[in-house]
Amino acid sequence: MKAPRIETEKRKLAVVAFGGNALLRPEDRGTQEEQIARAKQAARWLAEIVRREYKLIVVHGNGPQVGNILIQAEEASTKIPPQSLDVCVAQTEGSIGFMLQQAIRNRLESIGLGGDVTTVLTEVEVDPNDVAFKRPTKPIGPFFTRYRAEALERDLGWTMREDSGRGWRHVVPSPRPLRILNVKTIEHMLDTAAVVIAAGGGGIPVVRGRDGSWRGIEAVIDKDFASAKLASDLKADLFIVLTGVAKISIDFGKPSQKQLDRMTSAEAEKHLAAGQFPAGSMGPKVEASLQFVRATGKEVLITDVEHLREALEGKDGTVIWA
Repeated sequence: MKAPRIETEKRKLAVVAFGGNALLRPEDRGTQEEQIARAKQAARWLAEIVRREYKLIVVHGNGPQVGNILIQAEEASTKIPPQSLDVCVAQTEGSIGFMLQQAIRNRLESIGLGGDVTTVLTEVEVDPNDVAFKRPTKPIGPFFTRYRAEALERDLGWTMREDSGRGWRHVVPSPRPLRILNVKTIEHMLDTAAVVIAAGGGGIPVVRGRDGSWRGIEAVIDKDFASAKLASDLKADLFIVLTGVAKISIDFGKPSQKQLDRMTSAEAEKHLAAGQFPAGSMGPKVEASLQFVRATGKEVLITDVEHLREALEGKDGTVIWA
């Protein structure tokens, strides 16, 4: 029996951002079968958002997956020319998108909702003069010996840095997103689709050349900032940022640690300025949340997968509001 069609035009819009570790965790071997199984797990909680009568845009991370592609490229570098980073990001948008859309479609049909699920290969404009290009900081890919690192710096112009005694890694720029080129296409797809997977890994970074043509560029875009931009552009009713904790805390790890149920954007800015949310962990998520709140006046929900259902009911998670 065919599942009933979801009347998407009557629903509110939610945008959810979650990390690439949701599909490929450190303890995993990294097989395709493992990632498909993780996608099925993710589909169960993503379907809960749809069940609550939201149209849904899913923005996933891709760090571990891009890292694996780069390791494969390094191992095969004497036989097959390696691909540029922007093409690697595009590859993961396609592969992760496929695994997620199949799992989500199956889950929606199994609970009697149905509705189409689709993936958009998303290009995101960045500024070639962004300060990030002068100070690359994002480590990606495999660890190299010092000798190999020096060769890559010399031959490819890579920026290499020693990483905690484990070897040398390629560090790349992480510029802020300026514009999502496919936003109209995504908006159009929402007319009929229950779920649209877009801006995977923060999107494929592109710049416009002096001749007016677009080209990819070697960089990675933070998925939280890209998802906040997409949610703002589409005037989403709810922005959900999934992380590793049920609620945001101040004085994290100290005897004075305190979990926060709700905080205004002014309170969040104050805590951010005080260093409560470090740049390497919660900082970008709070910054992206503030970006969305300022642009729309709507709420952001920050929580983890395990408490998402309760958070959607207002019983858990941290809400940032105007």
